[in-house]
Amino acid sequence: MTEMALMFADRAQAIAEMIRPALEAGKIVVCDRFTDSTEAYQGGGRELGSEVVLELHRLICGGLQPDLTLLLLPGFEASLARARRRNDRVEAETGKDEGRFEGEKDAFYRRVWEKYREIAAREPDRVVRIEGDLSIDEMHEQIVESVAERLVLVAGKR
Repeated sequence: MTEMALMFADRAQAIAEMIRPALEAGKIVVCDRFTDSTEAYQGGGRELGSEVVLELHRLICGGLQPDLTLLLLPGFEASLARARRRNDRVEAETGKDEGRFEGEKDAFYRRVWEKYREIAAREPDRVVRIEGDLSIDEMHEQIVESVAERLVLVAGKR
């Protein structure tokens, strides 16, 4: 619960200081993580459940939701290997072990992976899945297509 509270404290500050002012100025905001990550890691991985995460999101974030979420979801084995490599790289570069997640057992990661898939199924209008063990070029192409499609939809509503 403490870990989740810290995630929301950080998010509340980012919303107040950066995200809301940018949105109010009519700017596009890009974040690499938001409440879906908290729901996946703390709700799924830590087994706190989605309900508490979504309630905190409602209370702390005022229900602010992205218009588009790109879910980059390689196969489970590739995803797990990438997470562990990322920690090894950070530790080699900085000397700091940031492996509080990466050191978790495979079952933790399976729950996170499944929770991301559950979120995408629950919110298909917002979450675009880019799944599979794609090359960087293939992933880039799908990202560009997804963002372009969404921008066309948004422009059509104005």
